[in-house]
Amino acid sequence: MNLTSTKRGFTLIELLVVIAIIGILSSVVLASLNTARLKSRDARRVSDIKQLQIALALYSDSNSSAYPTTLAGLAPTYIGVVPTDPVGNAAYRYAALGTGASCTSYHLGATFEETTNQALSKDIDAAAGAICTGSSADFAGTDPIFDVKP
Repeated sequence: MNLTSTKRGFTLIELLVVIAIIGILSSVVLASLNTARLKSRDARRVSDIKQLQIALALYSDSNSSAYPTTLAGLAPTYIGVVPTDPVGNAAYRYAALGTGASCTSYHLGATFEETTNQALSKDIDAAAGAICTGSSADFAGTDPIFDVKP
């Protein structure tokens, strides 16, 4: 009878060490993915704002240099569908600027999730202005709001 057995397998300690290593690696990967998600949503916001600027320019060209009082006036003639913010599906900030019923300018913006985004250094950071009749109240474009004007 042989008293030395040659059992093959892992000990409990070895299994716990492997599980701990896998847990640490997965938490690092998830943290990196979250940052990438923030950046991708902010990139989409910049893209949406650029598309809205083009649609507003088309509207202005067709309407004697006037702008609509709301973004809803752009669809479906000047843009297929008015884009919404990727989180919460809220509309982007928009204010038609001017006096009375004459909307001669606009202020368009989106709130970024990542406050260190380089696009924030390239926007206009405009103060609130006078709105034309029927428009939403204007907003201050201070960071983390990415804002543009014509």
